[in-house]
Parts: sequence; structure tokens; C-alpha cells
Amino acid sequence: MNAATLALIVAVAFALLAVVALAWALMERRRAAAAEAKAWSLQEQFTTADARARMLEDQSGATAELLKAQALQQAGAVAEEVLKRTEESFRNRELVAQERIANQLKPVADTLAKFEAQVTAVEKARSEEQGGLKQQIAALMDASVATQAEARKLSAALRRGAGVQGRWGEQTLRNVLEAAGLANQYDFVEQFSLDTEEGRRRPDVKVRMPAGAVFAIDAKCSLNAFMDAQEHADETLREAAMVRHAASVRGHMQSLSAKAYWDQFASERSPDFVAMFVPGDGFLAAALERLPDLMTEAMDKRVLIVTPTTLFALCKAVAYGWRVEEQAANADHIARLGRDLYSRLSTMGTHVAAMGKALETATGRYNQFVASLETQVLTQARRFEDLKVDHEGKDLPELGPIEGGVRPLAKLTVDAPAPSDKH
Repeated sequence: MNAATLALIVAVAFALLAVVALAWALMERRRAAAAEAKAWSLQEQFTTADARARMLEDQSGATAELLKAQALQQAGAVAEEVLKRTEESFRNRELVAQERIANQLKPVADTLAKFEAQVTAVEKARSEEQGGLKQQIAALMDASVATQAEARKLSAALRRGAGVQGRWGEQTLRNVLEAAGLANQYDFVEQFSLDTEEGRRRPDVKVRMPAGAVFAIDAKCSLNAFMDAQEHADETLREAAMVRHAASVRGHMQSLSAKAYWDQFASERSPDFVAMFVPGDGFLAAALERLPDLMTEAMDKRVLIVTPTTLFALCKAVAYGWRVEEQAANADHIARLGRDLYSRLSTMGTHVAAMGKALETATGRYNQFVASLETQVLTQARRFEDLKVDHEGKDLPELGPIEGGVRPLAKLTVDAPAPSDKH
């Protein structure tokens, strides 16, 4: 290929390229114009849309404000309704809770009311009892003052002489014996005399025991030293007087042992002791506090030191012995009466048996008589009825035999021994 051809081809190629470039430029221009037109159209649409959007925005703002106001109004109404319902619900719940609590607390309230009533009653009773206790304390104080006054009078009376003390001791001794169930001049004898080799002696009381036994009681214990001790405020003087009191009780015990009353009852048996009566437990307790071996020494000398308490127990035993002896005597008498009653019942049974036999014989005779009367006489008499004889309405009775027999006596014997006496 030559250069001209090559140049021609190049020129044609450049021309085709120019035509293509021009066509492409025209097309691009058209496209640009269309794009610009479309851009203006879009700009106008955007402007219109923007205007409409602003208008809509303004309208939506007003609508929003309206909706907001309506929403606020509705929300307020709803809130008010909710609050109202909530308050009613709370009020109902509160009423239900109060009612439930009241029902739950009602037993507690009833219990508290009962407790309050009981406390009131207890307080009232306590007040009354306290008032009564004050009255009793006042009465007790008055009684104590009166007792002290009487004790002072008794102390003054007992200091008048040994005779007054002796009579007081004898009266106390008599009261104890009677309280124990012994009868004066029957179970015990006061102020009796005993003739002995040393002369006549007079124990205060002689107590009779079952089986013919007796024992003596002496009540001449001196109490001057004890009363002196009660009047001393100084403890040393008081103790010295108590020592003298113990020595006085011991001296009286020794002199009473020397009298040997148990050997003086010639015709009556007596246990080998004599009872020394001290008219108060405090008198003996004061002596035993200074002389602890006093009771042992007294027992060795056959002297039984007794107070109202111990003497009451001793005499109760004596009274019981009398009751036992009386019951034994009554039992023997009852046995004799029973044997006599049995003998008499046996005799009566013999008579009843004989009467039963007689009744049985009489029954047999009666049955024989009825049989003879029925067969021999009444059959003939009834023929008058067949003959129409006027019998004035009186019919012949039907006579039957006695079927039952006499019951024999099987519990009583007729061969018992004869009674001791006839009645």
C-alpha cells in the first residue's frame, strides 16, 4: 500500500471520527438541554413542593397544636377519670382493708374488752380486799392491843400469889381434858386426896383409863421467873430470869418425882409416871432452851412434862381407848341379843310350821267338803231349775277346790337350842 492510500485512509478515519464526535457532541447537547429542562422542571416542582410543604408544615403545625390541645384536653380528662377511678379504687380498697382489718381485729378487741372487764373486776376486788385487809389489820391491831392489855392484866393477876397461878393452871388443864373428849367426874376427877406415909397429898387431876387404870396430873408449876423475864428490857436481866425459870421448872419436876404418885393408888393400877402440866408451850420451850436435857432427865425420873398440845394428844388416846372398850362391851351385848333373837325366831318358826300344817289339813278338808257338796247335793238342787221352780233369781254358785298348797318354811330350823328366857 502506498502513502496516498494510507493518507486517504487516515483522512477518512479522521473524518469519521470528527463526524462521530460531532454527533456525540450534538447528542450530549441535546441531553444537556433535556437535563437542563428537566432540572428547571424539577426546580419548579421543588419550589412548588417546597411551598406546599411549607403550607403543609404550617397546616400541620396548626393541626399539631390543635391535636396537641385536643390530646392534652383528652389526656386531662382521661387523667382526671383515671385519678377519679384510682381514688375510688383506693377508697374501695381502703374500705375493704379497713373492714378486713376490723374483722381480723374483732376477736382481739373482744378479748381486750373482756380483759379490761376482768382487770376492772380484779381491781375492784383488789380495792375491796385491800379495804377489807386494812379493816382486818386494824381489827388485828386492836385485838393485839387488847391481847397485850389482857396479858398484862393476866400477868398482874398471876403475880398476886401462887393460888392465882394454881387456879389458872387448873382451869387450863380442865379445858384441855374436856376438849380431848373426857368428861369431868367420870373420865377424870379433880382435887382428890391420897393418904400416904409422908402425909396427905393432893394431885390436881386423876385420869381414869380403860381396864381400871389411872394416872395423876400435877399443874402447880411456878411462872414468876418467866413473867419477870418478860418485863425486863435489859437482855442480861432477861436471860438471868429465864435461867431462874428453867431452874424452877426443873426443881418442880424433881419434887414431883419424889412424891411417886404411881405408887399411891392402892386399889387402882397406874402406869409408872406422873404428868407434869405446864400451861403453855412457850413456858416449856423457854426452859428447854436453857436446859436441853430437861425432858430426858424428867423421863428418867418418871415425870412426863406435858403442855396443852401434848396433853391433848395423850388424853385423845385415852378417850379412844374408852371408845374401843365401850364398843367391845357393846359387841358382847349385841352377840347375846343376836343369840336370843335367833332362838326366838326358831321358836316362832316352829309355830308357823304348825300353822302351815293346820292350814294344809283345813284345805284338804275343804276340798273334800266341796267335792261331796258338788256330787251329792248340788246335782239334786239343780233339778229344781229343770222343773221351772221359782228360785227368785238366785243361782247356785260354782264351787271349785283350792288347788294351791301351803308353802313350807325351809330357812328356819325347828331344832334350835331353847331360848335363855321365856317371854
